[in-house]
Amino acid sequence: MLVLSWWGAIVLAFLDSTIFFVIPFGNDALLVYLVARNPGRFWLYPLLMTTGSFLGAWLTYWIGRKAGEKELPRLVSQQHIERMKHRVKNAGGIAFALTAALPPPFPLTPFVLTCGALEVDRTRFFVLFVLMRLVRFGVEAILARIYGSRVLDFLQSGMVEAIVIALIVASVAATVFSAIMLWRRTRVPGALPTRAQARPVR
Repeated sequence: MLVLSWWGAIVLAFLDSTIFFVIPFGNDALLVYLVARNPGRFWLYPLLMTTGSFLGAWLTYWIGRKAGEKELPRLVSQQHIERMKHRVKNAGGIAFALTAALPPPFPLTPFVLTCGALEVDRTRFFVLFVLMRLVRFGVEAILARIYGSRVLDFLQSGMVEAIVIALIVASVAATVFSAIMLWRRTRVPGALPTRAQARPVR
């Protein structure tokens, strides 16, 4: 498959960090597969995936910033907003950048949107975001490099193929659901403000 390549790593990581796609464990599985297949380049794939993830998160942050705090309920479920706003205002976005090292099911995208809506300092946020992404993908790459042959044999088994198919189906279903919910929320009359109305958080 063409997605099982270096550019596929960038694209998948980008999509996974946007509000439009849901790809649970997709980045991790692809990273492990690529490193197991090309152990000599184990250092390259974390860099590629971090780049894609950064670009996707930047887009998500920008959308949140354009929407602003008042429009945030149109993008994020109301039940999560107050809790996220409280944590963002207390931690200044630092805690959320650190969560970039956490794997699913941690809902990273809503937190990035919230940080954008509250105008958390971009430089500080994304420096930590990139560092934590490098840590996460780097550790996975090292482990895949050490146990590469065993991992590759496992990934090529029939059971894993069935799991991958199930994950793809689940990802498509989750993406469609997310798109529908986003579309329903954004049907509310009134255009998004050109500038966020929330007071900057420093």
